Amino acid sequence: MPNRDFFNRWMPVALLLPAFLLGFTFARLDDDFSLHNVKEAARVLGLPFSGPQLEQMMPHLRVHGQSTGALRSYGLENAVPPAMVFNPLPRGFEMPPKDGGSMWQIPDDVALPSNRDELAFYSIPQLASLLRQRLITSEELTLFFLDRLERYADTLECVVNLTHERALEQARHADQLFDAGKVLGPLQGIPYGAKDLFAVQGYPTTWGAMPFRDQQIDYTATVIRRLDEAGAVLVAKTTLGALAMGDIWYGGQTRNPWDLQQGSSGSSAGSGAAVAAGLLPFALGTETLGSIVSPSTRNGVTGLRPSFGLVSRDGAMALSWSMDKVGPMARSAEECAMVLDAIHGPDGLDQSLIHAGFAYRPGTDLSTLKVGYIASFFGDDHVGDDPDHQVLADLRAMGIIAGPVEWNFELPVNALRVILYAEAAAAFDELTISGRDSLLVNQGMNAWPNLFRAARFIPAVEYINAQRVRQQLIAQVHRLMSDYDVIVTPSFGGNQLLVTNLTGHPCLVAPSGFDQASRPVSISFIGNLFEEEKLVALAQAWQDYSMHNKQRPEFFDPSLNNNGK
Repeated sequence: MPNRDFFNRWMPVALLLPAFLLGFTFARLDDDFSLHNVKEAARVLGLPFSGPQLEQMMPHLRVHGQSTGALRSYGLENAVPPAMVFNPLPRGFEMPPKDGGSMWQIPDDVALPSNRDELAFYSIPQLASLLRQRLITSEELTLFFLDRLERYADTLECVVNLTHERALEQARHADQLFDAGKVLGPLQGIPYGAKDLFAVQGYPTTWGAMPFRDQQIDYTATVIRRLDEAGAVLVAKTTLGALAMGDIWYGGQTRNPWDLQQGSSGSSAGSGAAVAAGLLPFALGTETLGSIVSPSTRNGVTGLRPSFGLVSRDGAMALSWSMDKVGPMARSAEECAMVLDAIHGPDGLDQSLIHAGFAYRPGTDLSTLKVGYIASFFGDDHVGDDPDHQVLADLRAMGIIAGPVEWNFELPVNALRVILYAEAAAAFDELTISGRDSLLVNQGMNAWPNLFRAARFIPAVEYINAQRVRQQLIAQVHRLMSDYDVIVTPSFGGNQLLVTNLTGHPCLVAPSGFDQASRPVSISFIGNLFEEEKLVALAQAWQDYSMHNKQRPEFFDPSLNNNGK
C-alpha cells in the first residue's frame, strides 16, 4: 500500500497548486482561470514552458476542462473497466506447457476426532476424506464453522456478514451429490469465506467502507460462482480494510489471532484472521500491493497471489485495474492450490484474463527445480531475520541448492506507485467528488480519502510514462527469472513486493516461524508467470519439512482446553 516517502514527495505539489488548477483540470471554469495562475501551476509542476507558450495553450486548456466536465457529468460505476487492458507478458514470452489437469491426494483413513472442535484445524484433504466417507455431512460441517464464526467473529472483528441461508442450501446440495456417489472435487462440501469485495447476490457487498455499508449488487462474482460449481460452501463474507487498504473497516479493526491487541494487517484482514483462528478452512483474498502477502504474514497462514491474468476479477471491487489479483488463503500450499484450481481461467467477462492453465501434481521432483534467493535482502535488518536464514538452511538440508540472485533494476521503481494511486483515484472518482469520502473511518494523511485527492495532481502524461517504464521492468524481471524456477525472498525484503505486483509475477507466502514478540513471520516464493505449480511444489515440500504451518494461536486452539474449546 502507499508509503510515506512517496506521499511526502508529492504532497507539496498538491498543497501549492492554486485553486485554478482544479478549475481547468476538473472543469470548474471560473474567474480564477487566468494566464497568471497557469504560469504558477507550470512553475510548481516543473514544466519548462515560456510565457508565450502558456498563453498560446490557454484555449486548449479550457477545452480540456470542458471535456473533463462532460466525462464527470456522465458518471461511471466502479465496475466499468478502462479500454486499456494491462498485459504482463513480455515480448517473446512462451506459455509454459501444462500436462493434463491437477491431481489431488485425499486420504481414505481419516477418523473423526473425539473432540469435534479439533475439526477447526483439519486440512481440506482431511475434511474431504471425512465427507467422502460420510463420517460427517457437509451440513454438519457447515453448522460447525458457522457456530465457530458466531463465537469468535466479534473477538477478531473478522466477519461482515454470515451467509446462513445460502450456506445451508449449498451444504445440503453437496450432501445430495455425495449420497448419489458424485464427487465434484476436493472442495465439495467444504465451508469457506470470501473477502467482502466480491459481489454475492442476495447479500450486502460493503467493500469494508461506511459509504457502501448497505450496498446490494444483484450479481455474483465469477470466483464465487466457480466455487459454487466446485461444491464449496460460502459461509461468511470477511472483513477488509476500507476500500482494500489496511485492517480498519467501518465496524472496527480486525485483530491478529496471535495477539489480540494487534491488527491483522490488510487488506484481506478478515480472511487471514479467520483462517488462522480455525474459523474457516480457507478464504479468498485479493492483492494489489501486499493485501494477501501482508495479512498472511501477520496471521501466520499461507497465501497464494497468482499471476496477473490467471483468475477473474469479475464482480470484485476494482482498485487498480492493472494490478488487482485474486487468490486463496489457507493453511498450506497444496490447499491454496486446490482453491486456485477451482477458480482460475478465462470467463469471457474479465478482459484481462489470459489463456493459461494450472495443473498441479503432488510429488514433483524438486531436484529439477532451479532455486535462487535474493542475497541482499537476507542481509537486511528487519523482523524475521533469523527465520529467514533458517529457511535457506532448511532448503539446503532438503537437498535443494539455492544460489544467490542479484535483484537490482536501474529503473525508478518506487515512482511507479503513481500507477496504483492514479487508477485508485479514478476507480473512486464519484466518492471523492461527492464528498462521501468523509464517511470513511480512516481520515489520516496516508488514508484513501487524502491519497485519492492527492492523486488528482498526477499528470496523465506521467501516468502513461510510468506504464512505459513498467514495460521495461517487466522485460528485466523476465530475463532474471528465466534463469530460475523459484526465487526465495523475505516477504518484505527490498522492493520485491512492489516489483512483482507491477510485473504480475506469482508469489506464495508461507509462515516461517515467529519474531521476538512471538508473532508470525513469513517467507515468500516468487515464480515465473503462470508457473504456480512449481511454487506450490517447493513450498509444500518445505512446509512438510519445517511444519511451521501447523502452529495454532493459543487462544483459539481447542487442544489446549481453553477458550478455543
